[in-house]
Amino acid sequence: MAAIIDNSNAVGATKRKHLGIPEAVFVEDVDSFMKQPGNETADAVLRRLDEQYQKYKYMELNLSQKKLRLKNQIPQIRQTLEILRHMQKKKETTEPMETHFLLADNVYCKASVPPTEKVCLWLGANVMLEYDIDEAQALLEKNLSTASRNLETLEEDLDFLRDQFTTTEVNMARVYNWDVKRRSKENLLKSADKS
Repeated sequence: MAAIIDNSNAVGATKRKHLGIPEAVFVEDVDSFMKQPGNETADAVLRRLDEQYQKYKYMELNLSQKKLRLKNQIPQIRQTLEILRHMQKKKETTEPMETHFLLADNVYCKASVPPTEKVCLWLGANVMLEYDIDEAQALLEKNLSTASRNLETLEEDLDFLRDQFTTTEVNMARVYNWDVKRRSKENLLKSADKS
């Protein structure tokens, strides 16, 4: 008899550096920046910067959801590994292992599991495979390692993304202030010409 263990939270491959998040370039000199091709009006530049900012917000939402999934997945993998280690110790004995298993939310059933060499892991997408306990443990340890690495990478990507928010916000403020000063000068020149 094989025990059934849920491993539907298997982890994918590692990600590229910053997931392809474009880096926001700080606008040091607004005057020369506004003279570049494509930057004819402050409104057009502000629209472009706001569009970039909205893209960063969308990326942040997606990365935060992935981070939440990984933060839920890691404890589940650890718990499954703990169960496998316990089963590993019990497989040498002849007495069955007494346990409770989840039937539905907050509904558990008492079970007696005889010593076994095999377990079934849920891999996700309605797929379950039977493994030797040692193979299952190796797979879960690999998944735990990958999930932990992915979580670290996601946290780095979120930090990088927050820096891009800040840079974009500062750029928007600098372009807006530049435009206010420019219009103020134009209004002063117009009023000086009228007098």
